[in-house]
Amino acid sequence: MPDKDGFFGEYGGQIIPPELKAIMDDIDRAYEEVRQTKAFQEELAALYADYVGRPSPIFHARRLSAQQGGAQIFLKREDLNHTGAHKINHCLGE
Repeated sequence: MPDKDGFFGEYGGQIIPPELKAIMDDIDRAYEEVRQTKAFQEELAALYADYVGRPSPIFHARRLSAQQGGAQIFLKREDLNHTGAHKINHCLGE
């Protein structure tokens, strides 16, 4: 977790112009107020379903499983997200 100044240890953190610090702090406080609410979680789940294509399909790789001696191999198809990558998950969550 970040410290009081937004840093994670000696590395990382919020490097923004001083003029934006108060605005970003307001956004952070507002997010912390709503992120665990039922309404926010429901809206986020709807966005994941409608815009990302969640839940991601799970594919049973039967031939690969058989080829590997019977270990059951499943692939979580993140490549089928509407944007073709994981990036949209992060963007919608913010």
